[in-house]
Amino acid sequence: MVRYRRYKVKGGTYFFTVALLDRKSTVLTDCIVGFRESLKRVLTLHPFKIHAIVVLPDHFHAIWEMPDDDDNFSIRMRLLKNLFTRYAIKSGYRIGTNLRGEKNFWQRRFWEHVIRDEKDFENHVNYIHYNPVKHGLVERVIDWPYSSFHRYVQKGILTKSWGSGGRLDDIDNE
Repeated sequence: MVRYRRYKVKGGTYFFTVALLDRKSTVLTDCIVGFRESLKRVLTLHPFKIHAIVVLPDHFHAIWEMPDDDDNFSIRMRLLKNLFTRYAIKSGYRIGTNLRGEKNFWQRRFWEHVIRDEKDFENHVNYIHYNPVKHGLVERVIDWPYSSFHRYVQKGILTKSWGSGGRLDDIDNE
């Protein structure tokens, strides 16, 4: 049996895709307060920097930067999944268990990618922010409330109209 290996870099910056087992679920956005609380708790226990994030009904994407002396993103992801699962159960979501006794809520694994350079970083930030449009949830990036896009607009990095008209390359570089 092949053992899955993750590429880890102390102080590295990573892009993640994390999905629920039920890809038709809307629990992540239905319980966005719980997701935010869970994420804040993880940040308190195991600090890291969030460069970009988008939460969709059934999955989320994020770019996290680990502390200089740390490469253990797995413990953070495990804790986030665990805390949010507990929140969802307390909120009334019925979640079954598999044969191993694990909750049937999240996909077992998540996808990560080490950000290689500035262009790779920019491409993944753009992907994150445009994802709600890609999935047909909104017509304009600005209309999706659960995204770091709004922080990028506040900081003047992106314009409110960024991503409108299907373009991903209209970033203000002034």
